[in-house]
Amino acid sequence: MILSPGFIDLQINGCGGVLFNDDISRKTLEIMNETNKRYGCTSFLPTLITSPDEKIEKALNLMKEMKDKEEIGVLGLHIEGPYISVEKKGIHRLEYIRVLSDEMIEKIADAGTEATKIITIAPEKAKVEHLEKLKKVGINIAVGHTNATYKECMQKKDYFNCATHLYNAMRALDSREPGVVGFLFNNDTTNCGIIVDGLHMDFASVEIAKKILKDRLYLVTDAVSPAGTDNMTEFMFEGNRVLYKDGKCVSPEGTLGGSALVMIDGVKNLVEKVHISLEEALRMVTSYPAEAITVDEKYGFIKEGYFADLTYFDDKFNVKGTVSKGKLTKY
Repeated sequence: MILSPGFIDLQINGCGGVLFNDDISRKTLEIMNETNKRYGCTSFLPTLITSPDEKIEKALNLMKEMKDKEEIGVLGLHIEGPYISVEKKGIHRLEYIRVLSDEMIEKIADAGTEATKIITIAPEKAKVEHLEKLKKVGINIAVGHTNATYKECMQKKDYFNCATHLYNAMRALDSREPGVVGFLFNNDTTNCGIIVDGLHMDFASVEIAKKILKDRLYLVTDAVSPAGTDNMTEFMFEGNRVLYKDGKCVSPEGTLGGSALVMIDGVKNLVEKVHISLEEALRMVTSYPAEAITVDEKYGFIKEGYFADLTYFDDKFNVKGTVSKGKLTKY
């Protein structure tokens, strides 16, 4: 049996048959937490994709109201859009994509890190004064869903300390234009999330990224409602129809719409497909994500004074139990 700190997922839209975008409520988060724990994840950032301001405000208010949110595994929000590139929107709805307004930046910044841990923004769409305000209050700013050039990224590199699903929905590395991927590979202060399901990218691409980024690469699921369930064939994702078959979530047009990955399967893929040691794979779901959003003073390690968040699993990667804030659940 293997004992690990509880896994931490910094990008998860839903699981267990629910989506945060569909129902921004405590009940949704409780279902996500119970599903997550079955697969080793004890802490997560519920992720809100591109949507109207009203939904963002509702999510901010929910986080502020839930003083006990960490008891159900919630560390804060990941606001993924709508301040993104039309060219790299992925499954996000075109009509909701917009530039960050002065009014919304005030609301997000005022709510602070109690509400938001990560916000994904396309660098080419961002005003420096907005980035400065977010950075000042401690919100982590992630490069993502962006068609920015290498130069555009470098001009604002001091503000972006994270990246959303490396390789996906970003300008690729090219010989004459290094793009966003080139920027991330050549910038030693940005931590990158990556989806290791074998569908969002080839496992060899994960291996290459790991060799370059080392301890700046962490696993995310980008999961949606079918994750942790076996009875769904399709669902609606902020107004877009997504089909689910053979582990793949895709729109009728062929655009990926999140994943059905669960954390323990991501760890298994890192070990068996990417050929990373188990110890390092576990760091990619514990200490590295904790350090990326600066919660590593109480999460991500088994140490005195840290929260008692633990996962234990067998050598076949079957989770047998989790401890969440000292409470044991066996599976």
